Amino acid sequence: MIWSRIVGTGSYLPPKVVTNDDLARQMDTSDEWIRTRTGIRQRHIAEPSQASSDLAVEASRAALAAARILPQEIDLIIVATSTPDYIFPSTACIMQAKLGIKGCAAFDIQAVCSGFVYALAIADKLIRSGQHRCALIVGAEVYSRILDWKDRGTAVLFGDGAGAVILRADSKPGIMASALHADGSYVDILSVPGNVCGGKIVGSPFLRMDGQAVFKFAVKVLDEVARETLAMCGLTPADVDWLIPHQANLRILEATARKLGIDPSKLIVTVDRHGNTSAASVPLALDVAIRDGRIKPGHKIMLQGVGGGFTWGASLVEM
Repeated sequence: MIWSRIVGTGSYLPPKVVTNDDLARQMDTSDEWIRTRTGIRQRHIAEPSQASSDLAVEASRAALAAARILPQEIDLIIVATSTPDYIFPSTACIMQAKLGIKGCAAFDIQAVCSGFVYALAIADKLIRSGQHRCALIVGAEVYSRILDWKDRGTAVLFGDGAGAVILRADSKPGIMASALHADGSYVDILSVPGNVCGGKIVGSPFLRMDGQAVFKFAVKVLDEVARETLAMCGLTPADVDWLIPHQANLRILEATARKLGIDPSKLIVTVDRHGNTSAASVPLALDVAIRDGRIKPGHKIMLQGVGGGFTWGASLVEM
């Protein structure tokens, strides 16, 4: 039987760091107000010259180095992003060219903050089908471009960054199970309700969110999809070594661990340093925990995403 395994991870954060105090100098907020509500202390912001593909390339190079493989060995590229370089071509194709790779399949997926989990599940299925053997999966975002910097309810939450993994065919289980869901009836509680028509922006180009509604929905579905994924493997939350939910808000992360009965010490948290980086948040957190030595071979990791759409999903991964 063919399985797929994560054999390398990488991440990239733009050098520019914006602290809560920095934001307090330009809007009606404070470090205390942000920290007590979100757990966020700082976030990274891309320079105007940096696009999602630029962040994705740096994260991909780190993942390729960790996996000790050449770019030419990649036969599938999937980029999860809500902030693509262009309307088209895909950010994946732009990134493919920057990496010097030619000929392999490359495409974007749009599932907002669940994007990386969606992309990982898709790549896993394609590898297990025998059609592909070595996939590069990236979550990359420049959310600073779609924020209203006068709105303290949303602008303080997000940051820019990218995370990447190399997924390779193997005879041993790696991606043990995945579950994906969506419900478009919740579209209004988190969206960027605008588009380009006739050379003009129609609607709003800024992120809009009903924070309380998102919180309640996120905690509910993250608990449900984790249990669903574990049940596919005949496992329980007690079998999880590390929990990596989408890094949206510290309260959501802690509430999710509490509902699952997972000890807070098993929760990987990077939202305090990165803010909410949407599709990049899960691979960023995974890379951090692998590189600092917490995640070791044989550990079982629950990766979870939830985002606008509404979309949600989970993957149980054995390292």
